[in-house]
Amino acid sequence: MEHNHVQDKTQPASLKNLFFAIVINGGIVAFEIVFGLLIQSMALISDAVHNLSDIAAMGFSYWAEKVSGRPANERKTYGYHKIEFIAAFVNSLVLSVAIAFILWEALGRLTAPPAIPGREMLWVAVIAFAGNGAAAFLLRKLSSRNLNMKSAFLHMLADAATSLGVVVLGIIWMFKPWYWLDPVFCWLIVAMILYGGWDLIKESVLILMNATPSGMDLEEVRKALESLDGIEKIHDLHIWRLSSESIALAVHITVPDQMLTRIDELADRVRTMLFDKFNIDHPTLQFECNSCRDGKFDCQGARGR
Repeated sequence: MEHNHVQDKTQPASLKNLFFAIVINGGIVAFEIVFGLLIQSMALISDAVHNLSDIAAMGFSYWAEKVSGRPANERKTYGYHKIEFIAAFVNSLVLSVAIAFILWEALGRLTAPPAIPGREMLWVAVIAFAGNGAAAFLLRKLSSRNLNMKSAFLHMLADAATSLGVVVLGIIWMFKPWYWLDPVFCWLIVAMILYGGWDLIKESVLILMNATPSGMDLEEVRKALESLDGIEKIHDLHIWRLSSESIALAVHITVPDQMLTRIDELADRVRTMLFDKFNIDHPTLQFECNSCRDGKFDCQGARGR
């Protein structure tokens, strides 16, 4: 059995920006709820609820990032890397609760929307947009780290876009009493949340099920392996994500009998090809020969190299 980590790409990332984003978002939530109640704007309150769900999501993301760096142990032999995908999935569920609240409140206001002072609405939304924009900027560099950080960044980006929309509502209400736009805009917020949240749920569920990573063609990997000199055929090929930075592979490789003395050389070529071409850094290779499979020869020693 050949088992190798080609490259350890796990790098510690500073979570200071995520912490500051949480603090900024907390201030925005308090600000929007107070003024949303004062001027009876469901758009502001729904945005505040969305921001509140983001605080919970980012708090969980912060915890998950801290835990994911823990080393493997006897019970968790792969370590804690997949906690980031659990965090992304839980964050999506938190969004679902926010969506339900927004839909219910907006539905009740569609038939009898209250009058909302546009000027006050505008200034509150401008301040919220500035805060959300700053938080999104802080998380931008971390968004490429993993799915967990990407979910936190998308939360903030959606919040900034939502606040910008509320700014537009404030400008409109300064000149036109189209207060029915308040619940309608809430539904637009919901649509935007659903659009981003569905991809997160789908991707995190697939990863938790050890599905083949998105963008990875299993048949292409199979053909690349079978094209290498010394490999007759392969079977039981599996590819899955260990973390956002690490992809694992397990495969049984059938080789000619005469290759048994050169297994180490072949294994090095297989590992190099998998990493260079597919970025697979955690391959587990099970070698076997035709004589082994027919029971004519015991190649247990070759398998263990």
